[in-house]
Formats: sequence, C-alpha cells, structure tokens
Amino acid sequence: MLSYYSKMLHLTNTLTKKKEDFVPLSKDEVKIYHCGPTVYWNQHIGNMRGMLMGDLLRRSLIYLGYNVRYVRNYTDFGHLTSDADEGEDKMEKAAKREQLDPQKIADKYIKQFEEDTEALNILDPTVKARATNYLEEMIDMVSILLEKGFAYETPKAIYFDVSKFKDYTALSGQNLELNQVGAGTGTVSDPDKRNPQDFALWFFKTGPHKNALQYWPSPFKSSEVENGYGFPGWHIECSAMVRKELGKSIDIHYGGVEHVPVHHTNEIAQSESANGVRFVNYWLHNEHLNLNDKKIAKSDGNFILLSEITKKGYDPMYLRYLFLQSHYRSKQNFTWEALDSAKNAYIKLVNTANSWGDKQGVLIEQAINDFKEALEDDINIPAALAVVWEMVKSDHEEADKLATLLDFDKVLGLKLQEHIIAKRNESKELDPEIIELIKKREQARENMDWQEADKIRARLKDEFGYSIVDAK
Repeated sequence: MLSYYSKMLHLTNTLTKKKEDFVPLSKDEVKIYHCGPTVYWNQHIGNMRGMLMGDLLRRSLIYLGYNVRYVRNYTDFGHLTSDADEGEDKMEKAAKREQLDPQKIADKYIKQFEEDTEALNILDPTVKARATNYLEEMIDMVSILLEKGFAYETPKAIYFDVSKFKDYTALSGQNLELNQVGAGTGTVSDPDKRNPQDFALWFFKTGPHKNALQYWPSPFKSSEVENGYGFPGWHIECSAMVRKELGKSIDIHYGGVEHVPVHHTNEIAQSESANGVRFVNYWLHNEHLNLNDKKIAKSDGNFILLSEITKKGYDPMYLRYLFLQSHYRSKQNFTWEALDSAKNAYIKLVNTANSWGDKQGVLIEQAINDFKEALEDDINIPAALAVVWEMVKSDHEEADKLATLLDFDKVLGLKLQEHIIAKRNESKELDPEIIELIKKREQARENMDWQEADKIRARLKDEFGYSIVDAK
C-alpha cells in the first residue's frame, strides 16, 4: 500500500478532450501501457522523443509517490505499411530489403533501439512485451470476439464489425465516413467485408498475404487456406498484450497522436467488446517532432538518427535536455542551433552545480513544492525546468541547492551527478578565455578596481561555472 501519492495530479485525456483529476484504479499500482516501436528499421529522433516523453510521465508519477507498472511493446509482425489493413507487412518488407529472416530483423533493431534508449537514459519498462510471444493470447481474444458476435469470418480475414460497437469514433472525434477514409481499410481487396470501415483481427495466408513469411495455424476457418494459417492484425496485438500483462482495465495508455484515428480507436473497440469493461481511463498522446520545420518522414529522407548526433560529438543528454523544453502535447522543432543552445544550457547547469562543491545539504522545500506543482499540471516538464533554474539562481545555501538539483534529476533524467563527478575528474587545464579573465581580474585587484574585479568574478561563475575564492 502506498504511504503517499499525489491527489492533485491532472492529466489531459484525449478521450474526453479535457484536463481531468487523476484517480488511479488502485492505490497500490498505476498501470501504464506505452505503444512501442515496430522494429523494422532504426528509430529516428522523433520516435525517440515519444519514448522519452513516456519516460518523463513514468518518472513524474514515481516522483509524486505512485508505484508504476509500465509495459512497452515491440511490434515484430502484423503492422502493415498503411497502419491499417492495406499494404505489405513492415517486418517482411525489411526482411526482403536486408535478406534476413523477419525475427533476425527484429533482433537487430530491438538491439539498436535499446542502445538508443540507454544512451538517452530512458528507464527500462517493467515489461518489454514482444508481440510474437503473445500469439496464443491474440488468438484467444479473436475467438472471444467471434463468440460474442463482434467479429465475423471471410475467406480472406476475420474482421471486427464496427457497427456492433457504440461510439466507435469517440477517441478520434471523426464521423464514421471520415474515419473510413483515414483508416485505409481495404474495401477493394475483400468484397466480403460487411462495412468498409471494419478492421482485420486475423489475416489468412491468402490474397495479398499469400506469400507471407510469418504465419501460424489457428482455429479460424477459411475456404482458401488450411488450418487457419495466417497472422494477427496489428491492433489486436496491443489489446492482447495489455490484457495479459496489465489486465482488462488500465489507468493510462500512452502513444503518439498518429495512433488516435486508427490504432487506438480500434484497440478500444475490440478490447471493450471482448472484456466487457472500460479499457483505459486516461488516454495520453505526444505530439510530433519536426525537423527544420518539416515533418519527419523516412520516406522523404527527412530524419535524423541518434547515432548521427553522437557522431558529431554531442552527448545524448544534450538532446534529452532539448526535449525537456517542450510539453509532450506540443509540437517541437529540431535544429542544430536548438541543440547547440540546449548543449550550452546543460553545460552551464553542470558547471554551476560543480562550483557548489560536493557537500549535499537538505532539500529546499519551496522549490520541491513548486517542482511537484509543475508535474501535477499535466506533467508540465518545461515549467518544472523553469523551477530548476529559479532554484539554481536563488540565494539558498549551495549545498542545499545541490541536494535539491539532484533530487529533481530523478525526473529530468539528465545524469547530472555522473556529469558533475566527471567534471571534477577532468584535467585542471583551463580554457584560454577563462585564464585571460582571471588575469584581467588580478590586474583589476592590483588597481584596486574592486567593482571590475567583482564583475569578472560574477561572469566566471555565471557563464563558465567557476568560483574564485581569494585566500592568503
């Protein structure tokens, strides 16, 4: 049982379009599911921003006193190139591109993804749910939907009948006709669909998927294939993993805004129809990262990988700091100039903290309260970062400021203590500009120009993070 958790936390729920009081299903644990990557290629920095925003949500909840069970998945089959029911399986497309087995493709890009999340100091989830490990749960869920009359079979697939689910577009806010257009649901490829907007729960190994590389037997019937051979649709994967790892109802479902009109809309319909209870209490979605004011798109070559940033000599923490400056529900624009600005701010923060010495005092209560208040306002990390700098520039004891800053870093995840220690272990050789300023200050002192000496001392501390102490 939790000894304390925040009763003031407010989250903006995509489902209701309102900022709501957060009331967990249980005081013992908050259940969060985060839609993870489809592991067919490297994840660009826009993808990584989404993962980092989920990390900040989790860290904030822990800081505010909640126990969190955090499940993030890997989609390693069933995600078609249209994000709905049309096109080629992304994993199989990558397998053909690289002449590798689909699961070797998954292994390769999961490894790369985890190297990137580690570099960005994103905490490992409680459970890493890999879709191919939940095939039995997916088949069971499709079977339940068939038995309850929410799904039906055609020779090519098993579909969810959206006409049987009330308020199908409640999350997206679209009318059904618009949702149909946005879903890419394949009215031409399967004339036996009852409604154009019905979505696939199971694809049989026939028609456009006749040569599928990944398929399994099932209890489902098709006149075109034996033993029900096929593979699950992308949407049922997440519903089955949530049900297995978190239960029929969860507190928070997190993901990118691009999943609202199709993937998450379909998750709600199939989960609530199969389970008979409300699926998710709070839907949270992060906005996109743009690159030089243009949408990041692999198809257009307009993307950057984390490895490209580190090869240029940037510490991943500079990128993390840059991402902290924007709210998860706001779009953000990446430029190299913005990254340089974030780098400078980060270095100044480390240098300033280093100048305080290594003795830690007590937490500054007002700063802690202000920091929590920012987090409680829909995980407002930019406002929390403003509290950090206000505290850094305050007149509190330096030892107390150091203790408070490191406490804040439980949420910020900037590896401040590690970088402060590294700074202290650096060579004592000073930058020529700093040496020149020290010489000018000594000259000012010799001239008894105390005002100029104090001005230079302040500049050394504010701009470079070095303190000068005059001693005998």
